[in-house]
Amino acid sequence: MSDPTAETLAESLRPLTTEPSRAAVFCDIDGTLAPIVNRPEDSRVPEEASVVLSKLGRIYGCVACVSGRPAAEARRLVGVGGVAYVGSHGAELLEPGSSTPQLLDAFVSWEGRVCEFVDAQQEDRDLKLLRIRIEDKGPIKAFHWRDVPDEEAAEQWLENVAQEAQRSKLEIHWGRKVLEIRPPVPVDKGQGVTRMLKSSGVRSALYGGDDVTDLDAFDALQSLVASGDLDAAVCVGVRSTEGPRAIVEQADLVVDGVSGFRDVLLALVK
Repeated sequence: MSDPTAETLAESLRPLTTEPSRAAVFCDIDGTLAPIVNRPEDSRVPEEASVVLSKLGRIYGCVACVSGRPAAEARRLVGVGGVAYVGSHGAELLEPGSSTPQLLDAFVSWEGRVCEFVDAQQEDRDLKLLRIRIEDKGPIKAFHWRDVPDEEAAEQWLENVAQEAQRSKLEIHWGRKVLEIRPPVPVDKGQGVTRMLKSSGVRSALYGGDDVTDLDAFDALQSLVASGDLDAAVCVGVRSTEGPRAIVEQADLVVDGVSGFRDVLLALVK
């Protein structure tokens, strides 16, 4: 299926472009702004997307990138200082121009126990044999098995890790060939988006994302419209071969991959 035409994009985005000073733009990073890569540390946001985000930050009432990465890492990856960053799946907020993110105290208090659990898993020789990689996201640790020699065996091994984490009273989350171990503190991207919106005074908002965690942000926008806190919301689903079907089913607008979402950002500038 092809991306929407310029006319369709313009019509879908009209709730925001009519009065941009009272509109918000939120976007996921990996898989939405930046192509998915085998190693998270190799991820890059194309310069064109960063330039457009910088422009949007001067036009719209609120612009933020939302990520499972720490907020400071998200800003380094995007390279735009004039927008906000919601990091660690909603547990962190880094305001435009600020050097220190605001982090939920309850989330930080569990970081040591998450580290202890993951350190214990690293003692298992199968971790190295399977070539599973660990990403440090502060209070969140992620196991990646994309492009390892035996992805099926790696996923099976991680099923056991997930069960052990739950027995240790930790939270788990499965994504696109990634298992995250998290503090047992209720946070999600929808909560982070909601906190920003309720303090911003905007009346319309867009969220673009490609994975399971982005569905929480979709739900949050729809709830804010239902409660009257927003007049309009546009959920943009970034379609991919690995993404959940719900991203397409629950979206108001569907685009193909990073290039398709970049077209959405460009249309918001016009």
